[in-house]
Amino acid sequence: MTDNIHIQEMAGPTAEESDVEIVERKGFGHPDTICDLVMDQISQALSRAYLQHFGRILHHNCDKGLLVAGQAERRFGGGRIIEPMRLIIGDRATLVREFDVAELAVETARGWFRENLPQIDPERHLKYQVELRGGSEELTHIFSEPKPILSANDTSAAVGYAPLTETERMVLEAERFLNAAEFKTKYPESGTDIKVMGIRRGEQLNLTVAMPLLDKYVTGEEDYFRRKQEMRDVLVSHLRSCLDQLADITVTINALDRREAGSAGMYLSVLGTSAEDADSGAVGRGNQVNGIIALRRPRGSEAAAGKNPVSHVGKIYSVLTHLLANQIYTQVSGIREVLVWLCSRIGDPVDRPQVVSVEVKLKGETTLAGVIDPINEILLREISRMPIFCQELAQGKYPIC
Repeated sequence: MTDNIHIQEMAGPTAEESDVEIVERKGFGHPDTICDLVMDQISQALSRAYLQHFGRILHHNCDKGLLVAGQAERRFGGGRIIEPMRLIIGDRATLVREFDVAELAVETARGWFRENLPQIDPERHLKYQVELRGGSEELTHIFSEPKPILSANDTSAAVGYAPLTETERMVLEAERFLNAAEFKTKYPESGTDIKVMGIRRGEQLNLTVAMPLLDKYVTGEEDYFRRKQEMRDVLVSHLRSCLDQLADITVTINALDRREAGSAGMYLSVLGTSAEDADSGAVGRGNQVNGIIALRRPRGSEAAAGKNPVSHVGKIYSVLTHLLANQIYTQVSGIREVLVWLCSRIGDPVDRPQVVSVEVKLKGETTLAGVIDPINEILLREISRMPIFCQELAQGKYPIC
């Protein structure tokens, strides 16, 4: 294993030292994030059912989800849904006689909507199309016998990094603040489909926020703009209290709004998500597993959501690289920034990656020779607990978006 580990110093500035940063966050009511979260919930449900009936997780990859936008009629005081959204659930699963895979997938999706997006009635506002089929003989063979460590079902690479920059933390904080239960209780008119785009130039951060207002709470144009301004002011006050090194922050909410343009000049919503009629969603188009889309950071091409947690390295390594980067950053002194890459080879055990590559930006007098041994110790320790880590993934212990 140690022969596959490569550790080197990072060249150039850290992400925090760059003149410009661009960071995005799609909230849990965004169509893309909905797809990621629902499909991963279905993977967890299948994993539990397979474990219950067979004592092990069988082959499945529910990572081809699509949320097709419906049609809505918005109006002050409350609009209506004309055509429901459609959730298409794919792609592979082991079909068994012990339980109905399609039925389990639909009931899991309905449960997720009930728990997380109460404005959406999963019976009336959604239709379901299950396209889960059996896998190929070559891939399903990986799961044919119970083993503590399975073979990788793909040749794939992932990358993680630590720490988050202040810009990244502020973008995350903005969405989480607006979607928090306390904020929703005070401002029930705020929708959950919140998208935050942050641009930092030097020490100045500007956030552009998209957040629909539920039409049933809005009485007219002036009421809309008054409510929007009040929520913006509360958000700015909260974020300024969180600033560390940044000098200031500015926030724009719903930049497309225009006064005296009627409904075309206001971001109103019946259900609080643009999936009601404006925007479809798909797995893998949203946040990385650390919750953001950071354009100055390296990223892999895999979507973690919905993939099986014991063999698909697109999921396992996507989460593990960020976990390793965070542990190296917090447990090894003298490191300013760290990047971790893992790459598998199909058919090899998932705890035997082809390469483990680490890049570190060091502080002051810290030398590379001084950090190699503790970094190796963390890598070997965490990769050796792969069977436990995969079960934790199956239980939903780690976020995937």
